Amino acid sequence: MNPLTTYKFQPDFRLGAAWIISIAATLGSLYFSEIKGYIPCDLCWFQRIFMYPLTILLGIAYYKKDLGIMKYVLPLSCIGGAISVYHIAYQRFYSLFSNHGLAACGPTPCNVNYFTWLGFITIPVMALTAFLLITVLLWSLSRAAKAEGASTED
Repeated sequence: MNPLTTYKFQPDFRLGAAWIISIAATLGSLYFSEIKGYIPCDLCWFQRIFMYPLTILLGIAYYKKDLGIMKYVLPLSCIGGAISVYHIAYQRFYSLFSNHGLAACGPTPCNVNYFTWLGFITIPVMALTAFLLITVLLWSLSRAAKAEGASTED
């Protein structure tokens, strides 16, 4: 028996893990801006607009064991992730974006990296990672809930 196939992630675990990831991302963004003093650019603010509600919505859903929240949370996570992808591309290829008038940042330019870990991990990469993890956890939870609903109807 393969332990990976016999162990099944419970919906509570996935929902709780997504909530913890959103809390970590929210607290991380607040740490960088309020404690470290990094001034967030416009794209950082847009990512925050999509991450902060996830913390509240996922917390309520976890408390109430409400799997129906996914249809409201997945769009927030996907849109936030798309903004993160754009932000990463903007940082990596700043000259290409600025030469074509695609700049979208202020008060600090988006091409400013306050720090880089391991040569590629920046704040937008961390945001994208959080959005992707939340999306994958909730999408898999959605599939599991649909499969469980189908199996109980048989």
